Amino acid sequence: MRSMTGPSQEGSTPDLDAAGALGAGLGQALGEVLIGRPEAIRLALIALLSGGHLLIEDTPGVGKTMLAKALARAIGGTMGRVQGTPDLLPSELTGVSVYDAAGGEWRFRPGPLFAHVVMVDELNRTTPRTQSALLEAMQEGQVSVDGVTHALPRPFFVVATQNPAEQIGTFPLVESQRDRFALAAAIGYPPRDSERSMLLGPGGQDALDRLRPLTSPAQLEQAQAAVRRIHLAPAVADYVIDLATATRRDPAVQIGASPRANLDVVHTAQAHALLSGRDFVSPQDVQAVAAAALGHRLVLRTQGDWEAASAVVEAIVDRVPVPRG
Repeated sequence: MRSMTGPSQEGSTPDLDAAGALGAGLGQALGEVLIGRPEAIRLALIALLSGGHLLIEDTPGVGKTMLAKALARAIGGTMGRVQGTPDLLPSELTGVSVYDAAGGEWRFRPGPLFAHVVMVDELNRTTPRTQSALLEAMQEGQVSVDGVTHALPRPFFVVATQNPAEQIGTFPLVESQRDRFALAAAIGYPPRDSERSMLLGPGGQDALDRLRPLTSPAQLEQAQAAVRRIHLAPAVADYVIDLATATRRDPAVQIGASPRANLDVVHTAQAHALLSGRDFVSPQDVQAVAAAALGHRLVLRTQGDWEAASAVVEAIVDRVPVPRG
């Protein structure tokens, strides 16, 4: 019988070993570009390896775009970039059908979503109608244009940024949009020594220019599949449900965690276990990702940002009993 606190009977597999080595390599490479932000890099890798998407809320100029570029380059993939504006149309994300007069037929011209890593900058400056164009892409890896479905490249990873809600010209992300992001994170300002290193050249753009692919999109997809095979014991699954149920019953919360949120907690906890060198999910893996996986999804009864909601999740983690075994 498998234990939730020990290795599986099958032990480590070559696929998991390769996925773990890939995660370690990507972490080191990103650390050379984004100096002094290990937590942001950790969450980005967890989101990527889990097969989810990443939402970043932070001020301009702290390295959000550089993180996305470094990820795309490190995995040997393509990158699409979208600048959010109030007049951005859904078709400017998905693509359009264009009539080819010479051939006498309509041809689909893909939009920037057709890339392995897609950076959507200032997503909350777009209208809810444009935000909705991302829902099918993020959930199903496809877009539908003029009644025709087009598959997106695999793997498909969205890194979206949003400005703080108090900034002028922002639209709140609808609940269904926030629920499509596996994790939410902030990059923050680097420590003084790291910022000095960036100015003197070892990190930042210079390191990005030197970065070479460490893998291929196909190999990354294999690593994501290996992550999904990391063992989840029934007791740990019950613990995930207990945390979600506590968010739904918390007096400070109006709308709690969804069943989709539970899946993202499990998948990101599996990725955290991989990066920690284990082939099973422990309660500590769940605790490590809970605030980042749940905070941005909660709707509080009083006005508050996702950081306030994350604090609610952290308090819930502190009081919900941890399974033993």
